[in-house]
Amino acid sequence: MHNKVELLAPAGNMERLKTAIHFGADAVYLGTTAFSLRNLADNFTLDEVAEAVRYAHERGVRVYVTVNAFMRDADLAELPETIAALDAAHVDALIINDPSVIRISKRVAPNLALHLSTQANTLNSEAALFWHEQGIERIVLARELTLAEIRAMRQKLPETLELEAFVHGAMCVSYSGRCLLSNYISGRDSNRGECSQPCRWSYEVRERGSGGEYFELVTERSGSFIMNSKDMCMVEHLDELISSGIVSLKIEGRMKSILYVATVVNAYRMALDGCDMDAVRQELAQVSHRPYTTGFMLGEPGESFGSELIAAESGGYVQDYQISAVVLDYDPESGTAHVEQRNRFFPGDELMILSPKDVGRSFTVGFIRDEDGECMDSAPHPCQRLYIGCGESVKPGDILRKRTAKKA
Repeated sequence: MHNKVELLAPAGNMERLKTAIHFGADAVYLGTTAFSLRNLADNFTLDEVAEAVRYAHERGVRVYVTVNAFMRDADLAELPETIAALDAAHVDALIINDPSVIRISKRVAPNLALHLSTQANTLNSEAALFWHEQGIERIVLARELTLAEIRAMRQKLPETLELEAFVHGAMCVSYSGRCLLSNYISGRDSNRGECSQPCRWSYEVRERGSGGEYFELVTERSGSFIMNSKDMCMVEHLDELISSGIVSLKIEGRMKSILYVATVVNAYRMALDGCDMDAVRQELAQVSHRPYTTGFMLGEPGESFGSELIAAESGGYVQDYQISAVVLDYDPESGTAHVEQRNRFFPGDELMILSPKDVGRSFTVGFIRDEDGECMDSAPHPCQRLYIGCGESVKPGDILRKRTAKKA
């Protein structure tokens, strides 16, 4: 068991924040509606940040807020007010990469902890010491570092400077996330929170000559995803991560679904708490993902990094399950669960239960009734609240999921 290391989960909105906490996150990170590198996530208003902090702190969970967009002078007018409001909301730290945010934070919120974003691509101990001298308390390391390099770096740093690393989720083809491909192709600035993710698109090669014929790089029904990297997964190497000096294990995914957040956070919580690793592996295989890689952590990825770029029609994704409903309440006497439906299901369907450190149970839906007690032959409308016959005990916040047909 690893009680000291922090499991840090993404929270794209309030529902995902609650989901991450329910499934065992020690801390969450989120963005506001400005100054975040995930502007296409739902994100939080400043009032919602305060509500999120209250909810998390009541449950012993820390909240970090991203203020990590690449700033221009026009952005700086609103920045002091935003930082002051986040400080007043008692957030635990800001995640930043621009020196302007450090300077302004020191003026308006001198006691607010600052974490340096992976966007600053910190790769060595001297750079880390420089940032520590500027007031940085934690560095989110560049994803290009190996475990051996992290271990050597940690030995040269004071205990007052913490190290954090991404351990799971989507990877970019750019250096530490700094990419201009989106700017060039779609006019959306990836360094200011508007990445259109063109590295996930299908591409063809065109012959240079009079004919100008187009060729697919790989003959697959779904096309050729020449820049679509695998997803990181370090769950098999947590001991090595922790022994290298990492104190916070960060999961990527502020734009991912609550099923993704629940499954991945739950799997890593199970692994950290010494649960059965076969169950952990099975969970991570079932959630929507590209083929997994350990990235640079175990050495240079080389050719193997991109050897399985096409996994499914959805641009390289594998997905075995979809969310059916979220549990609101449960009556053990009648075996009835009150749920909010998310995808269609029917009486007689088998639904799998996703509960904190409890992933092996399922039940057959006995009946479906609306909130007026009328029987229904299916659950057709997303976000409709229903009562269903549930032969297994469940808790508020648990997720019910249904197996989907595997893609060719």
